[in-house]
Amino acid sequence: MTKAIWKGVIVAESDNCEIVEGNSYFPPDSIKSEYFISSDTHTTCGWKGVASYYTLKVNGEENKDAAWYYPNPKEKALNIKGYVAFWRGVKIEN
Repeated sequence: MTKAIWKGVIVAESDNCEIVEGNSYFPPDSIKSEYFISSDTHTTCGWKGVASYYTLKVNGEENKDAAWYYPNPKEKALNIKGYVAFWRGVKIEN
């Protein structure tokens, strides 16, 4: 089971992550939505498309744009459509 952990709290866990460019992408139904706040931030990847972001909020602390996903990826990245990846201090454990 792969887990995403921030501030000692598991914010996502799954046995069905997709690994892309060294990042674990968690299926949408594996995230614990109570810790996720939609962000207005967007970035663009040349082959995956436009990414959207979430800010994590755990025990009153926020980690801005610590998670990202591709709601409408390009064809080569359809396997991660809606899947969520992490950075900015979120620990991934297998």
